[in-house]
Amino acid sequence: MLFERMMRAARLDSNLYEEVEHDINATSQAATVVGIVALCAGLGNAIAVAMAGNTGGAIGAFIGQIIGAYISWVAWSYITYWVGTTIYKGVATPGELLRTLGFAQSTNLLNVLAFVPFLGGLIALVAGIWTLIAGIIALRQALDITTGQAVITASIGAIPMLLLWLLYGGLLGSASMFTGAVR
Repeated sequence: MLFERMMRAARLDSNLYEEVEHDINATSQAATVVGIVALCAGLGNAIAVAMAGNTGGAIGAFIGQIIGAYISWVAWSYITYWVGTTIYKGVATPGELLRTLGFAQSTNLLNVLAFVPFLGGLIALVAGIWTLIAGIIALRQALDITTGQAVITASIGAIPMLLLWLLYGGLLGSASMFTGAVR
């Protein structure tokens, strides 16, 4: 059932997003999707870093990817919940956004191929755009707003997410500098 739902999410099936929005038992499934996607992306990034000759950095890239995926998922769900319900008076709960946005990440499974020379970056770009489109559909369905309003909700929500990613990246960079100095 999980993989069938992931495939429907990747096919941008708006009925799937309605289904998981209303299925409170799907929150753990959405968390599993985020975990599977994070493992795949983490593996792809770790292989790329290891291929560049930094095996210690590969482990950090893998772990950082998994932690960052869960932080991003929860933060993005709550930020877009706040934006969508405040500006557009969307009707949803944070749990509904966690479920729909978790499944919207299904397309990021392709990031397991991030290590492939030349194609890895292109694959990541395609997966990112595809995931953005899936996320907009998820927002539209969960918040019961128009597609245009979902695009604006995502755009406004991107500002605090960018700041969060910069902070997280800075913390990871500081941690790696510290561990490098200890050796």
